[in-house]
Amino acid sequence: MTDESVHEGFAPRGSAAGTAGSAATAVTVATGLRGHLGPLTTGYDVAMLDLDGVVYVGADAVPGVPEALAEARREGMRLTFVTNNAARTTDAVAHHLTELGIEADADEVVNSAQVAAHYLSDRFPAGSPVLVIGGEGLFVALGDRGLRGVSSATESPVAVVQGYSPDVGWAMLAEGSVAIRAGALWVATNLDSTVPSPRGPLPGNGSMVAALRHATGVVPIATGKPDPTMHRETVERSGARAPLVVGDRLDTDIEGASAVGCDSILVLSGVTNPIDLLTAPPHHRATYLGRDVSALLFAHPDVVTVGDTTECAQWAVEVHDRTLTLRSRASPDGESPTEDGLDPLRALCGAAWAADPGGTDSSPWACVASDSASSQALKDLDLG
Repeated sequence: MTDESVHEGFAPRGSAAGTAGSAATAVTVATGLRGHLGPLTTGYDVAMLDLDGVVYVGADAVPGVPEALAEARREGMRLTFVTNNAARTTDAVAHHLTELGIEADADEVVNSAQVAAHYLSDRFPAGSPVLVIGGEGLFVALGDRGLRGVSSATESPVAVVQGYSPDVGWAMLAEGSVAIRAGALWVATNLDSTVPSPRGPLPGNGSMVAALRHATGVVPIATGKPDPTMHRETVERSGARAPLVVGDRLDTDIEGASAVGCDSILVLSGVTNPIDLLTAPPHHRATYLGRDVSALLFAHPDVVTVGDTTECAQWAVEVHDRTLTLRSRASPDGESPTEDGLDPLRALCGAAWAADPGGTDSSPWACVASDSASSQALKDLDLG
C-alpha cells in the first residue's frame, strides 16, 4: 500500500492492498482508490452518511438503501447522518428517516445548522440576535446554543446565518443584505450550488448565497462541508475510531473527508457522474466507489498500477497522453467481479489518477474500448 493511501489518525481494520508492493516491478496502489478484503462494515466502525443524494433524493429513499443500512447495523456498523441541509431540525430529519424505513435517532443526526450555531455561539454572548435566512432548523439550532434567531434587520443582528430552505426568497435576501451592509457577520451553512431532486439538480444554498454575495460584495464564512468541522464533530460525538464518510459530492463530502483525514466512499446515486471522477483533483478522490450505500456490504478489489497499465479485477487500462484504453482480461485467480459492476470505472479512475497524481491537468480524458466487453462497459458508464 502506498503511503498516500493511508490517512493519519484513522485506519480501516482490514485492507486488500497491503501486499501490492511485494513484486520486483514498480507497483503502486493508485492514489485514492484501494481494496478491502471483506465488507466495509468489517473495516470501519461508523459510517458518516450524507443524506441528499445518498440516503434519499427528494422525499423518497434511494431504492435499496433502507435495507442496506439495516444490514450494515446488523453487521455491527454504527450510523450517523451528516447533512449540509439546514432546513429541518434533527428531530424532523430523524422522523423522516424513520418514515422511510431507516432506523434513526435525533442524536445520530449532525446538520450544518448546528455547526453554524456552534461557530456563532463561540463568538457572541448568549441572547445575541442573529438574522436567519432559512428554515426552522436554523432557529432551533441557534436557540440550543443560547442565541436568538430573528427575521428582520431592524433587530440589529450581530450576524446573519444563511442555510438552504425552499422558502428562501427575495424578502429574506433583502433583510440579509441590509444587515450585512450594516456590518453583521455573515455565515453560510454551506456553499452547495445544487440539491438533488427526482427532476434533476435544483438550486442549492450556494446559489442563493451567490445572489446575496453579488448584491453586497461580501464573502461569507462557510461552516458546512467541506470545512472539516462537521465531520470532526461527528467523529467526537460518535466516538468513532475508524470512520468512513459516505457521500455523493466530490466538493463537499469527499473534500470534507480529506480535510479531516477520513477514508471515504463516493456513491453514484446523487449528483456525481463517472466523467467527473476521472478529472478529480487529489482532495476529491475517494477511497472507494459504489453505486449506492449497498457498497458498504461487500469487499472492494485492489486497483494496482504497473507502469502505464492499471488493473482492477477483470479489467485493465492503458494510458497514452489523455487517452484511457479499457480492455477486459482473464479473471485473476478465479476472482469474481464486484457485484455493482463498477470495476471498469475503478480501473479507469486508478489509471487517470496515477497518470496525473497532482491533478494539475484538468483537460478531459478520452475513453476508448479495445474489445466488445469494454465497449459495453463504457456505454453502461456513459463514457463511450
